Amino acid sequence: MYQKFVNMLKKLHVNVPFSEVLANIPTYAKFLKEIVSNKKKLKDFAELSLIKEYNAVLQNHLPIKMKDPGSFTVPCQFEHLLVDKCLCDLGSNVNLMPLSFFRKLKFANLVPTQVILQLVDRSAHYPMGILEDLLVKIDKFYFSTDFIVLDMEEDISMPIIVSRGFLATRELT
Repeated sequence: MYQKFVNMLKKLHVNVPFSEVLANIPTYAKFLKEIVSNKKKLKDFAELSLIKEYNAVLQNHLPIKMKDPGSFTVPCQFEHLLVDKCLCDLGSNVNLMPLSFFRKLKFANLVPTQVILQLVDRSAHYPMGILEDLLVKIDKFYFSTDFIVLDMEEDISMPIIVSRGFLATRELT
């Protein structure tokens, strides 16, 4: 039993701060003495398969942290309208479209919503509705997405704000 325990300890790699080890030495010593003298039984061991993400964390093989690109623009096509610069905002959780742009698309109706948007300046805005399942073309890919339509002034240079959901497509190209 003792040799099996020693072999297990040889395979064990734990990252614990040295100060924590020193503070808990009496506790560990008592625990090890009870195990070695068979006063305390170790429970049965089980193997556990970890998914790639957790395995990377345990083995300290984390991906390199990249810089935050901030906000940037992407060209998008909405039905018959091409927009050269759609603002892709990493902080945004919604796709936002001005009412004037919605009218250019000539869709019939919006789905009513009870959503209240609170902007950075803490002002509350009530959307006109939600445009559901709009096909958006980015490069050669099509996405069906929902847009919140808001009665606001349209920025001619960047009329649409798309959320971080479009960023998950980077692996497709």
